[in-house]
Amino acid sequence: MSQEPNVAAVHDEQPRKVKTNLLGLSASRIGDFLESLGEKRFRGTQILKWIHQYGICDIDEMTNISKGLRESLAEVAEVVVPEVVSCQDSVDGTRKWLIKVDGGSCIEMVYIPERDRGTLCVSSQIGCALDCSFCATGKQGFARDLTTAEIIGQLWIAAKSFDQFDTRNPRRVTNVVMMGMGEPLMNFNNVVDAMSLMMDDNAYGLSKRRVTLSTAGVVPELDKLGDVSDVSLAISLHAPNDELRNQLVPINRKYPLVDFIDSAKRYLDKMPDNRRKVTVEYTLMDMVNDRDEHAKELSILLRDLPCKINLIPFNPFPGSEYKRVTKVALGRFRDILQNDGYTVTVRTTRGDDIAAACGQLAGEVNDRTKRQERYKKRLQGLDEEQVVKIVG
Repeated sequence: MSQEPNVAAVHDEQPRKVKTNLLGLSASRIGDFLESLGEKRFRGTQILKWIHQYGICDIDEMTNISKGLRESLAEVAEVVVPEVVSCQDSVDGTRKWLIKVDGGSCIEMVYIPERDRGTLCVSSQIGCALDCSFCATGKQGFARDLTTAEIIGQLWIAAKSFDQFDTRNPRRVTNVVMMGMGEPLMNFNNVVDAMSLMMDDNAYGLSKRRVTLSTAGVVPELDKLGDVSDVSLAISLHAPNDELRNQLVPINRKYPLVDFIDSAKRYLDKMPDNRRKVTVEYTLMDMVNDRDEHAKELSILLRDLPCKINLIPFNPFPGSEYKRVTKVALGRFRDILQNDGYTVTVRTTRGDDIAAACGQLAGEVNDRTKRQERYKKRLQGLDEEQVVKIVG
């Protein structure tokens, strides 16, 4: 005799309905979402303020929205912030968060306080597909792009951490740089939407000069960026010629230096003012790219690009093949560029006691490229003395 199915059990097995995460919707997208529900677009401005200016995640607490709308909205939408696994403070005031995202991987984000500003270094991907030879992130391999909610969620977390949602408190995060884990232009749409929220007056209200995107040279996407955004631009160069850059930054084999520099010029041409400059990032490694001839070659390469140059002493990590530039070589390199008329700054190493310095971010990546596995095998083949020798 057949048995009737357990209707309750079948119902319990139904998958949870996926809701739209309002955290990741830019002003235009939240307007579109509300219209799709038959609601007025202007309600989006109210929701943006609740989430990004007051730090409210419970839709029911958005009290200037009618109870009926709140109830209907709660059925199809939610506000979900990524989970903070840990938070470390450096002796120099730098703070690093380990943040868990969907799928089990973790990303890292860093806050760097300075006398006149506080800069948040935000990640755009879980790992990085580019595998620059001097960067710890690339050795973790690559899992996936971060969603817009996971990108802007990092700024939300930092604001919450510093009690910045209380309007009586000063703003601690004054600048954002897309220089964390990943290549931002390889996650183009999500990064553009997140930066839009960063600059939206109804969200975080950051100036376009205080939001910076750093790219290693994804030329087609860089050419698109100037059509949809006017954030500040930084280009990760690290070498003055293609032969050396091919070794340090493998994407150079696809988009050589001349193409990259020309694309940066085109980006500036699209800006509404003619005073903008590109920041050129150049990581200096001992006896690799720090010689006088490299500085002179770099000076010639950049002569037609309105730019300022930021020199970055290499920050060692276990198993890296490079050593930190010497103070003498750094000084000579800087002086050559300055004597040629360039504005040159040297990035102070911050947070290296908690592995939060430039190039050290690693996180915990569920790598689908197998690069992490190969790198770990390489490290296992080194004895302790060799590792110490490599990292200096």
